[in-house]
Amino acid sequence: METTKNEMPPYARAFFNKLSNYLDNKFYFFGSIQRSDYFPKSSDIDTDLFTDNESSTILKLQNFLGVKKYEFRRFVYKLHKTNKLVRGHKVKYLDPDNHFTAEISIYNEKDKEDVLIEHNSKMVLPFYISCLLIILKTLYYNVGIIPNDMYIYFKKKIMNNMVEGEDIEFVGIDIIEDQHFKKKYSYLKL
Repeated sequence: METTKNEMPPYARAFFNKLSNYLDNKFYFFGSIQRSDYFPKSSDIDTDLFTDNESSTILKLQNFLGVKKYEFRRFVYKLHKTNKLVRGHKVKYLDPDNHFTAEISIYNEKDKEDVLIEHNSKMVLPFYISCLLIILKTLYYNVGIIPNDMYIYFKKKIMNNMVEGEDIEFVGIDIIEDQHFKKKYSYLKL
């Protein structure tokens, strides 16, 4: 998973090489970049990053990507293959000049094996699933006749119900920046 099945655009490859060197860590690629339903310049590139110090890695990513801390979404993910709950952080990086989007998930090193088992299980899909995804993405990306919310709905139905046989249990824990709430409850220690 350190390499990709599909050819990554040169600017994306350069971005990940530079970021990997900066973090002194490897990226693991999963999702459509590893399958036949990858659409260059349209599909985002999904990556996993494993670390012993999540806080330090997030600070380094903030600096490199030029994003705020609140742009990192916390989540809890129930893995189907190992039936384990893992937590992590996720950030989306957009490069509008190159039509390049990356979604970076940060996990603790102790969860690496379980997360990789889960993501590796979706690298080779049945032929009919791949066909459905390609048709859906063609209608969304190339033809433009499917609205975003409908695209997301059908993609989740295909990937969750048809591949996994059930809904993926992935819960985002977004922290809202609210100055009034901070002032009112700043005395609370959790």
